[in-house]
Amino acid sequence: MGVIHKSYPEQDCVLGIWEIQEDIDTLLNLVKLDEEEIAHLEEFRNERRKIEWLSVRALINDMTGKNSRIIYNGSHKPYLHDWSYNISISHSVNLTSILLSRQRKVGIDLEYMSHDIEKIRHKFINEQEYITSHPLLIKYHLYIHWCAKEALYKICDKQDINFRINLTIAPFEPEESGEIKSTVTNKYGTEQYTLRYFRLGNYVVVWCIK
Repeated sequence: MGVIHKSYPEQDCVLGIWEIQEDIDTLLNLVKLDEEEIAHLEEFRNERRKIEWLSVRALINDMTGKNSRIIYNGSHKPYLHDWSYNISISHSVNLTSILLSRQRKVGIDLEYMSHDIEKIRHKFINEQEYITSHPLLIKYHLYIHWCAKEALYKICDKQDINFRINLTIAPFEPEESGEIKSTVTNKYGTEQYTLRYFRLGNYVVVWCIK
């Protein structure tokens, strides 16, 4: 299928979403891999994991207009090899998403609303946070919180973050799309963040730009 969404949420920022319908050979024809990347791809035993990995490369090439190599640091945080963009990546089931910016830090999370997330709400929702009691919106509201905290975790470089203790989402009512406020408190201090979200079928997408 390829790119199904491309937007520019703020100046110098691009958000792209790829719907995976291709097989491995089709995706390989869309990217140009060096020897190290080919070796890394061959390390994946699961074919689905290979397809996800290739879809990320196909999407970033489409978004940057060039063949872009992605590398990772010790915390598995992605970067472009030429440092031309800050980048955040997320994928779930059949969708891959990327948020990038030349000058600003970014974080994105994409989740398919599948499992019963209510069973683990105690692991990431704290006493200051509000979840609707509407039976048709509870799961969606929880997924927005989960995705928001994943995006914050990424933008904070995955350092000293406990989802329930260090991340707090200000109360909001879930809509098809919207803006939410959050607070991150850890050993580095306290910071306020604004996140945006939207629903895409049975997926939730949340991102943050700093």
